[in-house]
Amino acid sequence: MVGINLERIVKKVVEDLKDKGRVAVAFSGGVDSAVVTALAYKALAENSLAVTIDSPLLPSGELFDAKKVAKSVGIKHLVVKFDEFKISRFAENPLNRCYLCKKHRFIFLKKFLERRGFKVIVDGTSLSDLKEYRPGVFALKEEGIYSPLLKHKIDKNLARKIAVFLGLPNHDKPPNTCLATRFPYGCKLTPEKLKRVDKAEKYLRERFGVRVVRVRDHDGLARIEVGKKDFRLLLKREAMDKISVRFKKLGFRFVTLDLEGYRFGSFDRVALKR
Repeated sequence: MVGINLERIVKKVVEDLKDKGRVAVAFSGGVDSAVVTALAYKALAENSLAVTIDSPLLPSGELFDAKKVAKSVGIKHLVVKFDEFKISRFAENPLNRCYLCKKHRFIFLKKFLERRGFKVIVDGTSLSDLKEYRPGVFALKEEGIYSPLLKHKIDKNLARKIAVFLGLPNHDKPPNTCLATRFPYGCKLTPEKLKRVDKAEKYLRERFGVRVVRVRDHDGLARIEVGKKDFRLLLKREAMDKISVRFKKLGFRFVTLDLEGYRFGSFDRVALKR
């Protein structure tokens, strides 16, 4: 942390949020949005609110983590239901799926929160998100969502350091994304498919202790991505047999391990030829 004055950075963001009067945080439970949630509460106390969307896209354990962090921070926390499958064309999984999702989520949240006296919504978008394929960022701008980490040029690495500084219980939480990212663009999405990859990932985390895992679904072929350090946990005869049996019970026809290991947005890279 040499050269980084975390106390000063935190103070600047807190002062910024104080000027907003009342804010609601779109709180996913991840590190970035947890930092924003903690700073919003530090700035505004009872004039801040954390809101988590519970939907078919939410991986197992994420809602539990969000509740745990909100309780630790002390902020009031609401959980609201939202079904992305009611969005026109969402199930077709187009290249702009993230935009469609964010757009409709925030239209919904704005109406929901305005009735409760919250006109300012903030989220955990960071400087790092601009380096990836994130069409949802355009929806944030269109709907007037404020991103304090982005405003103050805070990337994911710095956000994690701030999380440690603030003593947040999820400061070492591995990154995660919505379950729709487990499918190639153009592959039709269904709630059943999302549940299948979610169950598969949960099994690998709980049974073998892998920290970061994605089960990419190629029309019934499961391509497992884990960090290369975790290969040793899966490349054992007994482990491979158990994984194969479990995945086939879930409905996968073939089970593979991606030799490149986990990387963010592997389908994005293919679609955009990165």
